Amino acid sequence: MPLTAREIATQPECWRRAALDARAAGEAGFGASALPRPGERVAVTGCGTSWFVAQAYAALRERAGQGVTDAFAASQFPVARAYDRVVAITRSGTTTEVLDAVGAVRAAWPAVPVLALTADPASPVMRAAQHVAVLDYADEWSVVQTRFATSALAFLRAALEAEGPLPEGVASVERAAADAATALDDDLPPEAVAAEQWTFLGTGWAYGLAQEAALKLREAAGAWTEAYPLPEYRHGPLAIAAPGRVVWLLGGAPDGFAAEIGRTGVSVVRGRLDPMAELVRAQRLAVEIARRRGLDPDRPRNLRRSVILR
Repeated sequence: MPLTAREIATQPECWRRAALDARAAGEAGFGASALPRPGERVAVTGCGTSWFVAQAYAALRERAGQGVTDAFAASQFPVARAYDRVVAITRSGTTTEVLDAVGAVRAAWPAVPVLALTADPASPVMRAAQHVAVLDYADEWSVVQTRFATSALAFLRAALEAEGPLPEGVASVERAAADAATALDDDLPPEAVAAEQWTFLGTGWAYGLAQEAALKLREAAGAWTEAYPLPEYRHGPLAIAAPGRVVWLLGGAPDGFAAEIGRTGVSVVRGRLDPMAELVRAQRLAVEIARRRGLDPDRPRNLRRSVILR
């Protein structure tokens, strides 16, 4: 079994531990000085998978009414823009663009606290950021990120829960972890396993997870995958809908949407679990497609665990 598959399988346990860590951090006073507070203007940054997780968290925090929250790829971070707090997500803690963004923020806005989420307690980001949450139990041997990114989101999601109610229709991290256990046991949709092309759609915070689902198939299996905000699918991407292809919905959809796009012959997979748990299903699909193509999902071609540019 690939390491990626083993790491995918540990996510329910990792999410529960991340939620406990977030609650313990707040109770110990760490949250008062490091975790985003309601009403603050917050920027979240990362690269690749971490950027997509940042998008999901930013949308979830804003929808929860806890303050303006923007997400940026680290290479595009707008240092000239003022924020009350910055959150950087980096599994390795060594990614050049993330370290550069954190350093630029510290230089331009020395009073703005920076919280880094990482898996490595010995990495450079430990010295670069004022505050660090180490999720070392979610670290990975695989190049392809799965459990660290979702555990980082579980940590931040649990911190939102501690500050107030989550948006209507968004469950607790505990409920998401239970759904993830279901996602690990369920058979993959046969139409998705047999497809030649996959498009993931999500609305609000689920859009970032749709982006991540598509990335997993590209990384692990070299697959043709795309992702869009659900309503945008009608605005051009619908042109590629055809038999033998799949549209996977993470979260709900307007009445009649599935039937409408289904008339093209595309197969529609309706997500029935928490969007984070649906991402787990997509991760499993990526490993299966890689297996069928004779690829190693632990070591995708052209990729490294961390992008270090100098």
